[in-house]
Amino acid sequence: MLKIGLLWHSTTSDNLGVGALTEAQISIINKAAVQAGVEVEYRIFGTNGNKDYFEGNPLIERGTNVSLKRILIGASDYPKKIRECDVVFDIGEGDSFADIYGFSRFLIQIVSKLVVLFQRKPLILSPQTIGPFESRFNLKVANNVMQRCTKIFVRDGLSFGYLQKNNLSVNAEEVIDVAFRLPFQRPSRDSSKVKIGLNVSGLLYNGGYTGKNQFGLSVNYPELTRSLLDQFTRIEGCEVWLVPHVLTTSFPIEDDVNVCVQLQELYPAAKLAPSFSSPSQAKSFISGMDFFLGARMHACIAAFSSGVPVVPLAYSRKFNGLFSALDYPYLGDCKVNTNEQIVGLVMDCFNSREQLKFAVEEGNKIAEKKLLRYEQYIAELLTRISNKKIVL
Repeated sequence: MLKIGLLWHSTTSDNLGVGALTEAQISIINKAAVQAGVEVEYRIFGTNGNKDYFEGNPLIERGTNVSLKRILIGASDYPKKIRECDVVFDIGEGDSFADIYGFSRFLIQIVSKLVVLFQRKPLILSPQTIGPFESRFNLKVANNVMQRCTKIFVRDGLSFGYLQKNNLSVNAEEVIDVAFRLPFQRPSRDSSKVKIGLNVSGLLYNGGYTGKNQFGLSVNYPELTRSLLDQFTRIEGCEVWLVPHVLTTSFPIEDDVNVCVQLQELYPAAKLAPSFSSPSQAKSFISGMDFFLGARMHACIAAFSSGVPVVPLAYSRKFNGLFSALDYPYLGDCKVNTNEQIVGLVMDCFNSREQLKFAVEEGNKIAEKKLLRYEQYIAELLTRISNKKIVL
């Protein structure tokens, strides 16, 4: 049985976006393993939270926490646990292989990858956003690490363009976010009302980790959120749902739930979605919406991949690159547009839901073709590893 290391994944994260990547990645690798005729088990390395999406599954082991301090002083068993893996898939929590979240997060991303390389294990960068790297030093370090990876997959054209510009594209491929394969069950229809889902990012609402518009938004996000609720709660025949996608009490600045509770007090007509226990449960709920908008990218992907017309509210280029790759232009750019422009765009899109629905259907066809290529690569890789024919 092959032991698969999943680096910067999580089966317990309160951030359902990170969880969605993990659930979907395991689903894809399981299918590839069947094609390859091999059996696999998983060891997860990443952040831990208060949930457990795979509780009781004997084939999924929660690995050691990746602690920079413990690695540097030689007190971590992370290197040993990596050495016991046959291959490592690193998804970088989707967008953490960058320096926009601060140097400490960038550094642990680098060190965790170097450990895999030093243990001479195949390191696959799974579909993710690469960069941006604002610091020239960080860019050089990141590029040096990527030159040593067995394969690089990115989920958007902007990231692939970065690889091309830095002569890293020879061993790389552009596919799409693995969360398009996240399993879900569409709920039965219980109302004739038009259901509108609004995902509110607690992180953006609080001004980022610094509390001072860390991501350089051109909009006033709290005011924008309230303006959208003003609009939708006035429309007859509509049911407005506030849908958190990061549910954490450990990091209040990131928590979507607390912000949604505050907003519900201001807009009693709006309903609060249940507390989801897993990414699949969240996607199943979102799939029951008739229209969706949000600033958590994986909440938007949950809508898109389940066929729901959606307007993503972008705060970084990960949104722009991914939805552009799906030929989907219905996106509000919170780093470029004004509050008024985004509200106007959202309402135009709401009134053109059938047009958006068609674009979503076409985009999902593109996504499926891209992920089939990723799945096929994994099947071939697992075959080579099981036959001991991989050369580092």
